[in-house]
Amino acid sequence: MCRTQWVRAMTAAQHLGDLTRLRLVRDRIDREYAQPLDVGGLAREVGMSAAELSREFRLAYGESPHGHLMTRRIGCAVALLRRGHLGIDDVCATVGCTSLAGFNRHFTELVGVSPSVYRDSQTPTIADGSECVAAHVA
Repeated sequence: MCRTQWVRAMTAAQHLGDLTRLRLVRDRIDREYAQPLDVGGLAREVGMSAAELSREFRLAYGESPHGHLMTRRIGCAVALLRRGHLGIDDVCATVGCTSLAGFNRHFTELVGVSPSVYRDSQTPTIADGSECVAAHVA
């Protein structure tokens, strides 16, 4: 194998390793969205800097790790609000948001209306079928 082929093989292997680490981060966010997660901690766990993780995650998935976390949390909040049995404060806490103001801002950015407007526009459902709802009903 010539040096050029070796360099290409090493670059491809490194790229696959980076994708594997990014997938681990994404899977952890999807699984533990309601837990306190921060980009710095996630980056350390996969041996990357926070800046490197954010840059590579955005390149791979089209959004930052924090953006993916908030998208996941708001998606689950939508499912919980659709059920109609929890107040907005409870939904905020259940999905892992610590700031009601931040939750309201992110919700409005992603959904297009505030959580209270969204909740009031929904007809409560008994069974939603959402994994987020199933994880919180017990």
